[in-house]
Amino acid sequence: MSRFPRKNASGETAITVSEQKGIRFLHLGGSMIQSAMRVTAPNELELRYTQCMMGFMLFNPQPAKILMIGLGGGSLAKFVYSQLPETHTTVIEINPDIIRTAHSLFAVPTPDERLVILHADGSQYIQEHTLCADIIMVDGFDNDLQIPGLCSAEFYQQAHQALTKHGILVINLLSRDKKLDTYLQRIKTVFENRVITLLSEIRGNLIVFAFKQSPGKLAWKTLLKHAQMLEQHHTLPFQDFVTELHKSVKYKGDYLTI
Repeated sequence: MSRFPRKNASGETAITVSEQKGIRFLHLGGSMIQSAMRVTAPNELELRYTQCMMGFMLFNPQPAKILMIGLGGGSLAKFVYSQLPETHTTVIEINPDIIRTAHSLFAVPTPDERLVILHADGSQYIQEHTLCADIIMVDGFDNDLQIPGLCSAEFYQQAHQALTKHGILVINLLSRDKKLDTYLQRIKTVFENRVITLLSEIRGNLIVFAFKQSPGKLAWKTLLKHAQMLEQHHTLPFQDFVTELHKSVKYKGDYLTI
């Protein structure tokens, strides 16, 4: 394993980049892997939880505007940029060192008319921009902990207001976090229980999908057919996502009601 330490403005090691067996990893303030990139396939999603976050495509396969809070190694931004050419993506990242690292070591493309990367505070940006995105993706950690400003009741309310009419909030949480139930309750309160979850792996990441409006009564068979169609165009296991979502809902039946 090789390592590339990155220094912040004060000279302290804020970011560590390691590489093993052709996969490059980003670590922020701890040993936890924040992002991963296979060097020979930089636009693919290497980590399971990032794949699961793209599960929103089961409900909106071609969003016009995506807002991402937290850049990391840019895995999600690169995937959307390469596979959803009609989508405009805005990424908010509070740490300028992460932005520089993502461009220099993780093949994040130069911003253009389809990709904007801003050095800013995600919670403040959300507060100042209403109805700005069809999909909001939140992946914000510091030293393996949720950033407080990105998991408060106020933040979730502001995210609700920032979503367009049929928008979806996608949040990466840790299933082993002691405050997980608190976060989930906040989200369910704001989104009036229009919430489903997808566990990426046992004791791993829990991906939350919160819907501004109900997508209606969806037949599981229809969702599975939709997943099969998505897999013909995108390198993600959408059928597995449907299976795992079915396991997670309280009432199985023939339909998913959100």
